[in-house]
Amino acid sequence: MFSRAPVLVENYAPSSGPQDWMSAPHSTGTSIMAAEFDGGVVIGADSRTTTGAYIANRVTDKLTKVTDNIYCCRSGSAADTQAIADIVSYHLNFHANGGQVYSVRLVECVRQPVSIGGSGSSYVYGYVDANFKQGMAKEECVNFITNTLSLAMARDGSSGGVVRLGIITEEGIERRVILGNELPKFYEG
Repeated sequence: MFSRAPVLVENYAPSSGPQDWMSAPHSTGTSIMAAEFDGGVVIGADSRTTTGAYIANRVTDKLTKVTDNIYCCRSGSAADTQAIADIVSYHLNFHANGGQVYSVRLVECVRQPVSIGGSGSSYVYGYVDANFKQGMAKEECVNFITNTLSLAMARDGSSGGVVRLGIITEEGIERRVILGNELPKFYEG
């Protein structure tokens, strides 16, 4: 069994209307997801960070370590989501639940076998519903998350860059990066 369970953190800030990109907060307008497989959890995220309409960073790492076996995928204001991850890290040291996915939104924490979030998620709900299977093998889950994030990144202008993956098992985390030119291609019209 794992000593910790992964956490998926999302933080959505209300829109205040058009903003000057020079004073806009850094945002991880993004595509993130996590899914359980037989033996662990795979987490993934795109790598684009924006400040308003400006792409501030093309290779951001949105997979944030909370403890050795707990990671979160961050979307929303980068400062806010990092603060939440830090608070969670500070207060965690008491669970032993095996590989699990939680979606944390404002005031609720929901256990789910798969979770997607960020601005790119609205483009892939149908794909996730049609293709997620409980009890997937590790590489099947890696391919599922890579394909889902590739689809989201192709449709969402705020998502992009590379796909960063974390494969969390009782042995720890294995990190992978799928470069943009290595991502699966789907119909692009």
